[in-house]
Amino acid sequence: MGIPGLSNQNNGQQRLGITEPISLAGPTEDDVIKTGELEKYLQGVGLYESQQEAVGREEVLGRLDQIVKIWVKNISRAKGFNEQLVHEANAKIFTFGSYRLGVHGPGADIDTLCVGPRHATRDEDFFGELRKMLSEMQEVTELHPVPDAHVPVMKFKFNGVSVDLLYARLALWVIPEDLDISQESILQNVDEQTVLSLNGCRVTDQVLRLVPNIQVTFRTTLRCMRFWAKRRGVYSNVAGFLGGINLALLVARICQLYPNALPNMLVSRFFRVYTQWRWPNPVMLCAIEEGSLGLPVWDPRRNPKDRYHLMPIITPAYPCMNSTYNVTSSTLRVMSDEFRRGSEICEVMEASKADWDTLFESYPFFESYKNYLQIDITSENADDLRQWKGWVESRLRQLTLKIERHTYGMLQCHPHPGEFSDKSRPFHHCYFMGLQRKQGVPVNEGEQFDIRLTVEEFKHSVNAYTLWKPGMDIHVSHVKRRNIPNYIFPGGVRPSCPSKVNSENKQSSRSRVPGQGQAEKPQGGKAVAVGADDVKKRKRSEDNMDNSPKKSKSPVSLPPPSKEVHEDITPVSVSSSCSMKFDESEVN
Repeated sequence: MGIPGLSNQNNGQQRLGITEPISLAGPTEDDVIKTGELEKYLQGVGLYESQQEAVGREEVLGRLDQIVKIWVKNISRAKGFNEQLVHEANAKIFTFGSYRLGVHGPGADIDTLCVGPRHATRDEDFFGELRKMLSEMQEVTELHPVPDAHVPVMKFKFNGVSVDLLYARLALWVIPEDLDISQESILQNVDEQTVLSLNGCRVTDQVLRLVPNIQVTFRTTLRCMRFWAKRRGVYSNVAGFLGGINLALLVARICQLYPNALPNMLVSRFFRVYTQWRWPNPVMLCAIEEGSLGLPVWDPRRNPKDRYHLMPIITPAYPCMNSTYNVTSSTLRVMSDEFRRGSEICEVMEASKADWDTLFESYPFFESYKNYLQIDITSENADDLRQWKGWVESRLRQLTLKIERHTYGMLQCHPHPGEFSDKSRPFHHCYFMGLQRKQGVPVNEGEQFDIRLTVEEFKHSVNAYTLWKPGMDIHVSHVKRRNIPNYIFPGGVRPSCPSKVNSENKQSSRSRVPGQGQAEKPQGGKAVAVGADDVKKRKRSEDNMDNSPKKSKSPVSLPPPSKEVHEDITPVSVSSSCSMKFDESEVN
């Protein structure tokens, strides 16, 4: 059976993908020069690990493979197998994710999969005996088993290298050393957790089969896009943005559409294609295979839940799944804005009027909104905090969804993909969400958003954690931009004024071209002038509203802002513990 999505062109070359390429054009001299500049830039910002670190990772993987082989022989002997079967007993380590794709950076963790035989159970043997073996090794630190996760995992550091270890229990008595896990038959008679655990390796291997020029173009382009996503605050699958596999699939599709292009052109085409993409049309590297095992695959025609996916990016290995089911309307809006910004900057770069620094400017999250939700979590000790943190992070997306649903999409949330910690408070983490009223919608005088019940409902669902312990607390509060805690900022120092990055982020990248107008086109709204003077004017106007005597009243009723200040003016109630209502001039 051939690889899905692989066909022959008339000239005898293989065509990768479900459609013909958009262009077969090769690189120009300018593309070669700019690609060289991009590679130097990526090296300069530290995206490549040293040779010493690369050797260290290889040694860790080799040692880990030895450990699981010893482990499976030990449990085989303990279960009464004869010496012949004990000798044949085997387990094997596979890698996936950024390491397997060859785009990992310094300090990145290694996503690994242990494949074991049918008599090596997940709960008793993997999370029991193997965990015990690892805990007794000096090389292993920060061992944290998570058996109740959607995909059960053991997290630890081995000689300082972070490792995420999954387990797949196959229906085989003996695991051959040359096992090919890409075969569909590997999924026969296994449980759902094994299917999910195998999925990462199977998807990664299939991606590498379905992209042209892996080393020359795909890896460099993917490194670039991962760096861009992290700098622009849209790198987090759990928060509803793009994770590593999502970006790999998006980049792989661009490589299929422009098989002879260099990374310089592929980055530009990435933004152009996905700016014009008509979501929820799915991004696919190959046709969806029904398979012969009856496992559910992504199919909105048959599965009602699949119809509600907003930004489907489909994995290429059976069973094909949507890798971006966490995306919400708010996070899709943010990503669409970022695709548009990237496309415009690339156009300016093609005219040599901008550089890579412009594209990779950090998104000024704490300067971009007037109001935020702050979610604080605490516990009594480090182990409890680790468990509590993982649970809360897995539920934060629900808060975004609830706010969208309960306000009929009128109040939009922008979750920050990172986490923060107040070092003066023991065992503390916090998260932030920017709030803004949906732009382009007429404002009704006196209209309010009351999300107090929404917040309480979210807190109730979080506190239903089955492993909850005393001291595991969560607090959700409204905080204005001027009151963002100092520990959020680098070095604990609050910026004195809106940064240059902020003003540039708020305007179209076309404004970087001398002589062109400075305008931003918010989704669904009219173009609004937001040059440097406008940003200062907006900031002064906001601060004046902050200091207005009317602020002492709740709710606040303010007249609509001037055209220079693109603000919302709808009051919002956020917390039942302390009634916090802010008018629409404060939302964004």
